[in-house]
Amino acid sequence: MPNPSIALQTSTLPNKPGVYQYYDSEGKILYVGKAKNLKKRVASYFTKTHDNGKTRLLVKKIVTIKHIVVATETDALLLENNLIKKYQPRYNIMLKDDKTYPWICIKNERFPRVFSTRRMIKDGSEYFGPYTSMKTVHTLLELINGLYPLRNCKYDLSDKNIKTGKYKVCLEYHLGNCLGPCEDYYSEGKYNNTIDAIRNILKGNFKESLHSFKTQMNELAVNLHFEEAQKIKEKIDTLKNYQSKSTIVNPKINNVDVFSIVSDASFGYVNYLQISYGSIIRSHTLEIKKKLEETDKEILELAIIEIRQRFQSLCEEIYVPFSVNVGENIKVYIPKVGDKKHILDLSERNAKYYRLERFKQVKITDPNRHENRIMAQMKKDLRLNEEPRHIECFDNSNIQGTNAVAACVVFRNGKPSKKDYRKFNIKTVEGPDDFASMEEVVYRRYKRMLDEKQPLPQLIIIDGGKGQLSSSLKSLDTLNLRGKIAIVGIAKRLEELFYPDDPIPLYLDKKSETLKIIQQLRNEAHRFGITFHRNKRSKEALNTVLETIPGIGEKTILDLLKHFKSTQRIMEADVESLTEVVGVSRAKKISTHFQTLK
Repeated sequence: MPNPSIALQTSTLPNKPGVYQYYDSEGKILYVGKAKNLKKRVASYFTKTHDNGKTRLLVKKIVTIKHIVVATETDALLLENNLIKKYQPRYNIMLKDDKTYPWICIKNERFPRVFSTRRMIKDGSEYFGPYTSMKTVHTLLELINGLYPLRNCKYDLSDKNIKTGKYKVCLEYHLGNCLGPCEDYYSEGKYNNTIDAIRNILKGNFKESLHSFKTQMNELAVNLHFEEAQKIKEKIDTLKNYQSKSTIVNPKINNVDVFSIVSDASFGYVNYLQISYGSIIRSHTLEIKKKLEETDKEILELAIIEIRQRFQSLCEEIYVPFSVNVGENIKVYIPKVGDKKHILDLSERNAKYYRLERFKQVKITDPNRHENRIMAQMKKDLRLNEEPRHIECFDNSNIQGTNAVAACVVFRNGKPSKKDYRKFNIKTVEGPDDFASMEEVVYRRYKRMLDEKQPLPQLIIIDGGKGQLSSSLKSLDTLNLRGKIAIVGIAKRLEELFYPDDPIPLYLDKKSETLKIIQQLRNEAHRFGITFHRNKRSKEALNTVLETIPGIGEKTILDLLKHFKSTQRIMEADVESLTEVVGVSRAKKISTHFQTLK
């Protein structure tokens, strides 16, 4: 139950959409949230039992609740976004207002220049972008400069300055990169037509430019100006080549924002693609750290608002993988088939690649964060109460019922801890009985750990299905460890995970890191057990060979093994070497026996 002060503050909240803010005893802002109904949403924090520890801690710290009522839920989402960026509350997803992205500017001046910049000056100039990569900007400017001769000087090309001959053409004119508007060699009308064509290219529309170039080429060819016509053809080829590389879907898909999300226990990765005439004109992936186990829907809604604000998108249509509420004036589509689904899949693929790259980078630069993320993900995927920092996996090994052994491998923080591996000879079971063998080794392992007061694992994995799992549970019951250690069985054929008292198996995503670690544990336990089993069989077979030598007793065999270290070396030794250990008579018997075997 909330304290009286909180109960009073909650009871007076309106049943309206808005934004709520939580403060601690020192007046520091803890959390900002949005709500369709402020009273119901805020009350839920204090009337529910929260599974997440961070949420429980947040609720304990709340002393003051403030709120702002707005007209619609969309307005609440926008306000929440702005307040999070302004105050950066401790328990909120972090949204950083990054203003350093590059733009392409068409300067507000006579005979406009076109150039890249990271500063937006409100002087009436047009800005296209921002772009997430300077490489993209350079590629576009290189294309534009190759197609159209533009000035790059900073002269004031007013009508008066041109008519009075204030400026002279520079080297760029003589190189053919500029047509000399400073000396009135190129009319303002033609120059502005060029700027219109550049605007279309920056918007992803190549149709007008291609049509204009083809018309010019045909006119030049008709007038027998073949050299100039060839130059125009080269420009057409350049433009078509760029268009073919940038167009990835139906050119009819225009002025659309595409968003997708992939997430794990700690982070959400939202990819954004802006589509113009079938071309991707912008791509960006936003990494968002979860604070209170936010859902994919909550993260995606916040990210859509943030990204559209950041890149100043005015697209009226968005494609998303599931329903979101981001504004009354935005048409939301959830594609299922066709070109629209293709572009949504492409966005999701970009998010996955970004996530994978971040994993690789973090694994190198911050191993602890990498381990923490994997442990948090395993806890979530396997429905555990705590992170499985210490995992043990058991496997039985016997062939035709002989030399039954078992192996226990140990992983700490998702990595093998080989010094903690253990192997077991089966002592109480006769014949090939995997269930009874598993019961024995699990009991012996944890009986010893309890006796020696060693820390117990957070998770036990049994290589086998329901039968082996049930046998292991008998041992845990005997030791009074049932419920104190999480235990699952993994069936080999379909990678099914079985839990105690649950007839329905759990299936993990085949590409999930959790399943990969479990498979690595299972394979390592199998390898370790098989190696132990083979060594035991080989040793037993070799010892049996020595025992079959007539006239050679157990003491002689022990003397030989102590000296030569292995049966193989005894078999290869000459009579003189054998005589030094067991005397002439026995040495001859041993040598003769092995010669007859050859």
